[in-house]
Amino acid sequence: MPTTISAREAALHTVAAVRPGPSLRIPLDDALGSVLAEEIVSPIDVPFWTNSAMDGYAARAIDVAGATAATPKRLTVVDRVPAGQFPARAIGPGQCTRLFTGSPIPDGADSVIRQEDTDLGDPVVLITNDRDAGTHLRRAGEDIGRGTRVFEAGTQLGPAQLGVLASLAVAYPVVYRRPRIAILASGDEIVDIDSPDEILAGRRIASSNTHTLMALVKTAGGIPVNLGIALDNPESVRSKLALAADCDMVITSAGISVGEHDHLRGVIADMGGSVDFWRLRMRPGAPVGFGSVAGIPWLGLPGNPVSTMVTFELFGRPAIRRMMGQQRPFRRTIRAQLGEPVRLGPRLQHFLRVVATGGPLPQVRLTGPQGSGILTSLATATALAIIPEGQFETPAGAEVDIIRLDEVDHQIDPAF
Repeated sequence: MPTTISAREAALHTVAAVRPGPSLRIPLDDALGSVLAEEIVSPIDVPFWTNSAMDGYAARAIDVAGATAATPKRLTVVDRVPAGQFPARAIGPGQCTRLFTGSPIPDGADSVIRQEDTDLGDPVVLITNDRDAGTHLRRAGEDIGRGTRVFEAGTQLGPAQLGVLASLAVAYPVVYRRPRIAILASGDEIVDIDSPDEILAGRRIASSNTHTLMALVKTAGGIPVNLGIALDNPESVRSKLALAADCDMVITSAGISVGEHDHLRGVIADMGGSVDFWRLRMRPGAPVGFGSVAGIPWLGLPGNPVSTMVTFELFGRPAIRRMMGQQRPFRRTIRAQLGEPVRLGPRLQHFLRVVATGGPLPQVRLTGPQGSGILTSLATATALAIIPEGQFETPAGAEVDIIRLDEVDHQIDPAF
C-alpha cells in the first residue's frame, strides 16, 4: 500500500482488517448497546392470547349496536376476569364479561365496551354507547407471530429491542463480545489529570486525548483500557504497548510522525508488528497509521486534540463497530448547504467542524477557527463538512457532503 493514501482508502482498509469478536450469552439487562450474534425467531405469538385493550366489558357487537344514553342495551354479566386470570366460560346472546386491560377475551366476544360507556351495573349492565362495537381487542399474534424472524444477527440492542426479547423469554441473548480497546498517549510534555498542580502551573499539558478517547470508545460500544502515558523514549513506549496483550485493539495518540521523539513506528517494528500506512491526504489528521503490534490491530492517531477526535470518528469508530458485529459501521453522510464561503490552502481533503440546522437540505456554518488544537471547535459541532481534495474555494450556498455526529443512522461504506 502507498505511504500516503486517501481517507476513504484508509477507512476501508481499517474496517476490512478487523473482525467481530467471539459471541457469548449475557444477562438481558447487561445487553444494552450490544449486537446480536444470532437471529431471533419467536417461539410464541405475542400477545399469546387475544386480550382487552382497556377496562370494560367483553360483548358481541350485534348486542350493543344502536346503544345510546336514551336507549341503552341491557346485558347480563356472566363472568369477571381480572388481568392474569382466564375466562371461565364463553358468552352468548345478551351476555357479557367484566374484564380489565390485559384480560383474555372470552369465546363468543368480538368487542370490548369501555366502562365509561356503561353504568357499571352487576349482574345487569347498561351499555349507553355503541362506538366500541368490534374494537379494543389486541389479537393473538398481533405484535409477533409464532415462527416470525424478529431480529437478524447484527441487530444492535436498544431499550425497545430488549423489551421485545423479554416478551419472548430471552433471558440471555447471544451477542458479540464488546472489544477491549487499549488507549495510549505519549509525550514528555503531558500528564494526566491526577497531576493538577503541574497543569495549572503551566509546567505540563493535560492529556485531554486520553479522556476524549476513553469517552469515544465507550460511545462506539467498546470497553476502554487506559494504558497511561508513554515517555518520549523507545523503552517507555515498548513497556506501555506490552500492557495491551489482553486487548482487542490498540489506539495511540501522538508519536507517529517524523520527529526525533516519535518512536512509535520503530517500536512497533521491533515488536514484530507492521505499519500498513501512516500518512493520509487529509486535514486535520494527516499522520494516521494502521497496522498491528504483537498480533493486535493498531490505530495510530495524531496528537493534536481535534485531529485525534476527527480521525477517531473516521477510522476508530467504524473499526470498533465492526468488531462489535455491526454491519453498518460508518456514520451516515448527507448533503447540506454551506452558509458561508470557505477558503482552504493545502491540496488535501478537509473535514471542517460545522453546526447543521434546518430541514431536508441542512444549512451548515463553521463552529469557528478550525485549527487542529482548538478542541472547542468540536465541542459545539454537530457535523463534519467534507471538502474534496483540490477544492480551494467553496462559495456560500454551495452543496457539500456532511457527516452527522448527532444521529444514529449508519451506512455500509464510507461516503468520503
